[in-house]
Amino acid sequence: MHSSTRVTLPAAFEVAEIDNLALLIANMLERLIAHNDKIPLLPESLTRFHSRAVPNISVLDYLRRIIKWTKVEKSCLLLTLHYVDQICARMPLFTLSSLTCHRFIIASITVCSKGLCDSFCTNALYARVGGIPVPELNVLEREFLRAIDWRLMCTREVLQEYYINLVRTDSSGRFGLEGASESEVEDSDMDSVSSRSASPMDVQVRHRPSFSLLGTRESPSALGDTATLPTIEQNMAFAALQHSLKKPP
Repeated sequence: MHSSTRVTLPAAFEVAEIDNLALLIANMLERLIAHNDKIPLLPESLTRFHSRAVPNISVLDYLRRIIKWTKVEKSCLLLTLHYVDQICARMPLFTLSSLTCHRFIIASITVCSKGLCDSFCTNALYARVGGIPVPELNVLEREFLRAIDWRLMCTREVLQEYYINLVRTDSSGRFGLEGASESEVEDSDMDSVSSRSASPMDVQVRHRPSFSLLGTRESPSALGDTATLPTIEQNMAFAALQHSLKKPP
């Protein structure tokens, strides 16, 4: 259901209000979680990011809490999506679910802020805001850096692509981009749908198709590798295919 109140966002992510970025990111992550939570958890899929129980705070409220107390930069919020791409490509069994999302987010914000920002908080504060002990955050930080192969950076253009596609694929229909006509948005949405319609078997064969999270194309130099990353929908489809192949006949 689309909201009756339309919010026009600036064309550049740097100018957007940070709470609107949190709304967009939470919307995408919650849709991914809703899908992945239907996939049974296997012992070999357990990681350091798994909680014993689902945290009693929503993804949006968690992001808002982090924003309020750590003054995280907008680029670090968007980089969380880039890190989802990286880790899903490098750890095929990893899924962002209600058990992993919160720890993933606080680990991402911690390493990104400390690695790329001029000012950042101590691990004691990040841990308190994230609701976990400091030693646990220290472990998550090291595990996260290994998982992304210490590749913390991407270009501003890549972050802008994430931002644009977050707006255009937001399920609430509340947001629009400044300067984008309805026809441009519809054309972009059609392109996004067609790019995300590859069959699960195609994903299995190609492993890393030429699309990244939310259907955007990225240059190899932006990713730091000659291979490109799968879309979020392709990851979801491949996970569903793997699950179906494990079912007994």
